[in-house]
Amino acid sequence: MKLNQQLLQINRNFLICFVISASLSALFSQMLSDYESYLNTTLTIIFGYIVYFGIFSSLFYLDNKKRYKNMSSKLVKKEIISLISSFGIGEIIYLGVRWPSLYYFLEMGIEPYLASLISEVIATGCYMASVTIFLKKTKTF
Repeated sequence: MKLNQQLLQINRNFLICFVISASLSALFSQMLSDYESYLNTTLTIIFGYIVYFGIFSSLFYLDNKKRYKNMSSKLVKKEIISLISSFGIGEIIYLGVRWPSLYYFLEMGIEPYLASLISEVIATGCYMASVTIFLKKTKTF
């Protein structure tokens, strides 16, 4: 089986961002433990997005700046559109899993940091699988 280096690089970046975002989101959720579950859930997810995409954007840029300099602008544009489409579908799946699972765990009375970590693991697994499958199906990488 041939390993695709760009796909491995993106998945590595996903995992790095996941660890940092999940850790900080768990702390953030715990800080919001006195808030209503729906508010804790919403604010924790917003915070997680800010952390995740801030780090992912930086890692993606650093990993690909040389590669994109050597590509034609038409190919770069095509690849970026495919990536955005893949990530968009992944984000819909992620949010569709993350919000209800975190809310449910908080309503069950699980400590906010643990509820956040559990729902993040589940949602990120679904996100990574969907993005990887979509990128392979569209032959982006």
